[in-house]
Amino acid sequence: MSDRLIFIGTAGGRASVFRHIRRSGGFLLRLSDLWVHTDPGPGAFVYLHQMGFKPTNLDCVVLSHIHLDHSADINSVIESATDGGKKREIVLFAPRSAFEGENRVVLPFIRKERIAKEFILEEGKEHEFKGLHIKAVMRHTHHRTETYAILYNRRILYVSCALYEDRMLEAYPKGLDVMILNTTLYKKTKYIEHLTVQDAKKLLSHLKPKLAILTHFGYEVLLNHNLDDIAREVEKETGVKTLCAFDGMEVAL
Repeated sequence: MSDRLIFIGTAGGRASVFRHIRRSGGFLLRLSDLWVHTDPGPGAFVYLHQMGFKPTNLDCVVLSHIHLDHSADINSVIESATDGGKKREIVLFAPRSAFEGENRVVLPFIRKERIAKEFILEEGKEHEFKGLHIKAVMRHTHHRTETYAILYNRRILYVSCALYEDRMLEAYPKGLDVMILNTTLYKKTKYIEHLTVQDAKKLLSHLKPKLAILTHFGYEVLLNHNLDDIAREVEKETGVKTLCAFDGMEVAL
């Protein structure tokens, strides 16, 4: 089976996620003959079934950070992936804050009885599992929450929620096959630690991936902008082929 990227949901931020303007639930990757589910937010478990995907086919789950729009279904997805503990083969890549502390999102019995192996994400550290390489490229500034940009197999970069910083231009690799950018805002009208379309332009103009995919759209973007127009605008100004994701969109990698 060829490598694939499937967007389970594309809503971003609390307003569009919890008003259910679009689906949430993160995305699936097929890489190194493994199925990887990143950021299983609200509804992910249900949406997987609606899409005809069997959770027991999952091999790995990845969390970029613990905010509910990224992690709300983490325990349900792992429980279903292991068929209630009968198939204890799932592995989880996540920040330490997902496992420990008063704000942890992975339940203790899930850790103890369901997960085959845990990989703790830390800035600059790369992990390997059955030929899959996962690296936390950079720790983001994002509302006092441990959040990472994640590199898959050294060719696909997921730019999770973040305040734009110039050091991204040096921390992120250039010339990748794909960059997935959580572009929650069109432009910044007040201080909020999320990327805007204008931030995405800066990153893409400098890093020049072969393909950019914008996702995780906030309330204002979805209600007031045409996403096809945004994709054309970004592509014209950066020279990088750009797509705006929609719920259920599949991309061959």
